[in-house]
Amino acid sequence: MFSLRGMNALVTGASGGIGSSICRALAAQGARLAISGSNASKLRAFRDELNDQFNHDAGAHVEITCNLGDTTQVEELIPATVDTLGGIDILVNNAGITRDNLAMRMKDEEWDDVIRINLEAAFRLMRASARPMMKNRFGRIITITSVVGATGNPGQMNYAAAKAGLVGMTKSFAQEVASRGITANCVAPGFIRTAMTDVLPDAQKDALNARIPMGRMGEGEDIGAAVAYLASKEAGYVTGQTLHVNGGMAMMS
Repeated sequence: MFSLRGMNALVTGASGGIGSSICRALAAQGARLAISGSNASKLRAFRDELNDQFNHDAGAHVEITCNLGDTTQVEELIPATVDTLGGIDILVNNAGITRDNLAMRMKDEEWDDVIRINLEAAFRLMRASARPMMKNRFGRIITITSVVGATGNPGQMNYAAAKAGLVGMTKSFAQEVASRGITANCVAPGFIRTAMTDVLPDAQKDALNARIPMGRMGEGEDIGAAVAYLASKEAGYVTGQTLHVNGGMAMMS
């Protein structure tokens, strides 16, 4: 169940904490990966790690460097994936940035950067992936949003707007491509333990955990498992949905 053997997947923001967990989850189920990010040396190291651990019969995993803030590079990413892997079955829009500030102090560039990378780049990749997926009458698009896209968060108007926008965009796209065997869904993480959260003071970690009914932060593997399910053939009747993975911190209807 949930085998992805024979499928080709592109994951953006692949070498980060959540991104690397998503890649390992997909590779473990047999998918062949194109991993993308802006740090070439970090990508190469992670590619080698994946190939050492998950080099299935389909062939080696590959890396494609891309700066999602550069429109030209974004537009070239799907064609490069298809050329390198021979096709694309799964797109995971995971990459994102933060430029936190209170609304009254937020600079135009802080707004523009977050919207361009977190929202616009995902739109461009979804649009570009539609043609090859429609031709094959199969596709899985999974976009990583955030709990703050549903709840808001002070100091993150730009980030919350982008993440909420991804949900609406995904619902619209899902309706457009459903008849062609393509699904489009979101995964909305809550507080996930990463290298960034590990360095927080214990008092701050305790305060965060107190907001979560399960009493702990999630792990990257929790997000990877959700993505692997939505990427599978078994999830073929699930589309236009947002799967919240937050330990009960915010219970969405």
